[in-house]
Amino acid sequence: MRSFWKELPILVGIALLLALLIKTFLVQAFSIPSDSMQNTLQRGDRVLVDKLTPWFGSEPQRGEVVVFHDPGGWLGETEKQDSGPVAEGIQKALSFIGLMPSAEEKDLIKRVIAVGGDTVSCKRGGKVMVNGKALDEPYIFPGNTPCDEKPFGPVKVPEGRIWVMGDHRQDSLDSRYHQNLHNGTVSVDDVVGRAIVVAWPVDRWSSLSVPGTFDQPGLSAAASLAPTAGGLAGALPIVLWRRRRLIARAGRDG
Repeated sequence: MRSFWKELPILVGIALLLALLIKTFLVQAFSIPSDSMQNTLQRGDRVLVDKLTPWFGSEPQRGEVVVFHDPGGWLGETEKQDSGPVAEGIQKALSFIGLMPSAEEKDLIKRVIAVGGDTVSCKRGGKVMVNGKALDEPYIFPGNTPCDEKPFGPVKVPEGRIWVMGDHRQDSLDSRYHQNLHNGTVSVDDVVGRAIVVAWPVDRWSSLSVPGTFDQPGLSAAASLAPTAGGLAGALPIVLWRRRRLIARAGRDG
């Protein structure tokens, strides 16, 4: 029988392999780098990101908080800080197994406001509108307005893309500020996953659920078209009946 010390490297290797598989396919830790999601998330919070559901074809939904790769120039050029070889080595090792974010990765975290097919807009002094429905946004940072500092739209979100905004509206360079590229929308292919829970610090542990305003009836673009489609479907038999009467009358008169 092998001694404990001979088996220890094998156990450590298995543990690292499992951690790597979990990071790659299931859950990854992400550190909040800015104040753009206050008060929902604070700078330095650690959130767990669900990476599993995208593997099964699930796409981001309205109201979810998602982590995504920089679509191109959103973060700008950031100066790399030299933390020393030891600290840098530890960070690389921990980021490899998903316990720390990588220093090289350029990821952002925002809330999904609209998805492909939606029309989103916001006028100064008003609320964010999605498919004609006003959003009640209790998650917005106290004292902020929905969009007074940067009104926008209407923007038609293309299929396969999302419109994102930070909860701290006056401190978030989100979709509103990048409309020169794809009208500010982000490809779902750039989404790493959905942030599901604040895991650290312990006293801030909480789940990141979808606010109720995104469940209001008629918010879906498809649902907003339903009355029109229903009206056309209901009118069609009447139009056909009337047309048959006119043809019959013309035949009698002829």
